[in-house]
Amino acid sequence: MEIEFWWLLALPLFFALGWLAARIDIRQVVHESRALPRSYLSGLNFLLNEQPDKAIDAFVEAVRIDPQTVELHFALGSLFRRRGETDRAIRMHQLLVDREDLTEEQRLQALGELGQDFLKAGLLDRAEAVFLRLKDTRVSDAAARYLLEIYQQEKEWAKAIGIASALPDHESVHWQREIANFHCELAVRALADSRFAAVEEHVSAALAINRKCVRASLILGDLYVARRSDEEALEAWKRIEGQNPVYLALAAQRILDAYGRLGRIEQGHVLLRSWLERHPSLDLLDELFHWEIEKVGARAAYGLVREELRRNPTLLGLDKLLEAAMLTVPAEHRGDIELVKQLIHSHTRRVARYRCDACGFKARQFYWRCPACGGWETYPPKRTEEFDLAP
Repeated sequence: MEIEFWWLLALPLFFALGWLAARIDIRQVVHESRALPRSYLSGLNFLLNEQPDKAIDAFVEAVRIDPQTVELHFALGSLFRRRGETDRAIRMHQLLVDREDLTEEQRLQALGELGQDFLKAGLLDRAEAVFLRLKDTRVSDAAARYLLEIYQQEKEWAKAIGIASALPDHESVHWQREIANFHCELAVRALADSRFAAVEEHVSAALAINRKCVRASLILGDLYVARRSDEEALEAWKRIEGQNPVYLALAAQRILDAYGRLGRIEQGHVLLRSWLERHPSLDLLDELFHWEIEKVGARAAYGLVREELRRNPTLLGLDKLLEAAMLTVPAEHRGDIELVKQLIHSHTRRVARYRCDACGFKARQFYWRCPACGGWETYPPKRTEEFDLAP
């Protein structure tokens, strides 16, 4: 193929244009770098040398010298909040909110950051005011989620219901469980004040939103007990087996008390034994164990735990077995059993905690809402050892 003559003339021209473009880019970079405050470059140098405190001081100085550095304001404000310096974060983001030269996008971002600062500082009323301003804007969904967190911290359950009901459901988050628990919180409050009609209203609303809400069934049973209707209370608590049998242990003592008031305590005992056979639970075993010791005797309690250990061997079950054995063996042999019990005590303390399904937080007390991640019904009454034994 022959090469056209004008191609040879075009090659030097292309090289010249490339050289000229590179020169223009280099001059632009040099010009912009000279325009930056010297303290900004010093801050970058401190960051590269892993001196974050000095870097922050340098960036603060850069912001003072050149107030137009909006992105640097945002970066510093977020950094202060993460470090727990909420006062400095609030000042930084408040300066941005007060500026008149921000775009609408930047103003919304500044307000959102300021609201998070107030929330982190525990200034819930000021955080609420900020997120209410953002409620009908482009970031309304994010603002609503922060408002929901605020209302839960303030125990403003009616407001929380209103916010959660307006949030869109998606694959990873469905708000029925949360809303049902908000109604349960209001029901518990009403029950404490003997406002029985309000209790019934909130329990019905909770079950309408989430028919598997165990907590609503527990409260409904408590309401019937307050109305001196133990039969209806028992029916409410028995429904828990169909909702979520993991929570049966929470109703165990209530059921035994109700059957006791009805003069049919043995029937309650048979019911709990059948639950234990179908749904093994260390907490349910514990309730039955103490009932057996109190009502029947240590030998019956020993037989109960031994039978359960054969089906589901656990350290916590062994601890109960040793406790019952100490009450049944002659006094001269109790020392040996006590020694074995002490040896396994440290291990049983470790595996006797409850654990959140969502974040793994562990504690000895049961919570409807995880204290760590804030999830509702993510903290089942199921001991750590039971998680470890689950297939």
